[in-house]
Amino acid sequence: SRLGILIVRHLKRLERVILGYLEVSDGPKEEARLAILETLQCTIQHAWPRMPCRLPVLLKALLRLLWDVHTERGPTPEPIRAALLHRATQCLILLDHCSQGQVKV
Repeated sequence: SRLGILIVRHLKRLERVILGYLEVSDGPKEEARLAILETLQCTIQHAWPRMPCRLPVLLKALLRLLWDVHTERGPTPEPIRAALLHRATQCLILLDHCSQGQVKV
């Protein structure tokens, strides 16, 4: 959040990091995934003009995360699972706003 709009300078690398963390579960507490979803949310808020071109990749990763969290019945407690679903949904809502409704389509 300190970088603000200047985060666009690092979007390409940051996108790779975000996608990598979203793909892999990091244990029952899911600390890394929760933190990376917060990072993604902050990035979308600050770099919203550049998000529509990144929409297909981010949308696919978020939907895959939602599906994985919903279908996995591992050791992850229900409050953590709900927090993951909530943060991923918030990211989808932000992406929809900055892409003028393309997520819903």
